[in-house]
Amino acid sequence: MADNRNDIPMNWDDEIQNDGEGFRVLPEGEYDFTVEGFTRGRFEGSAKMLACPKAELTIRIHDKDGDVTVNENLFLNRKAEWRLCQFFTAIGVRRHGETLRMNWNTVKGAKGRCKVGVRKWTGSDGKEHESNEIVKFLEPGEDAPEASGYTQKPLTAADQPRKWTPGSFGA
Repeated sequence: MADNRNDIPMNWDDEIQNDGEGFRVLPEGEYDFTVEGFTRGRFEGSAKMLACPKAELTIRIHDKDGDVTVNENLFLNRKAEWRLCQFFTAIGVRRHGETLRMNWNTVKGAKGRCKVGVRKWTGSDGKEHESNEIVKFLEPGEDAPEASGYTQKPLTAADQPRKWTPGSFGA
């Protein structure tokens, strides 16, 4: 997913100077994060999971030596519901065990804490590479301030979708 802040077409004779941030891999550990970007995407399916919508997140992980950006996909599939719960709990809009109607308008700019790992992979060049991945989104500590300022009231029976009964017409 591209960083849209710098997604600006250039002319053939424009001046250039930005050498880029450089690529750095953080050591495994727990870090604060901010969601920098969110777009709606589609996962086309695989042998392990059916096709479904996906949230494509750009997450800035904060480190004392400088921030690192990680791209994260959240799949809107019951098989991956646990990960959605982890994420919304980490950004402070859900409590563990609570029912939540996902409000994607609260995601961009949200803050939380996560456990970061190092993933090793072999590139098309045949060399081994490393990159960071979010292993787990962490629950806010009891002494942590509200992560985003948004809280959702718990769902009541009236908020729950009605069940369809064959032969009945919306009782």
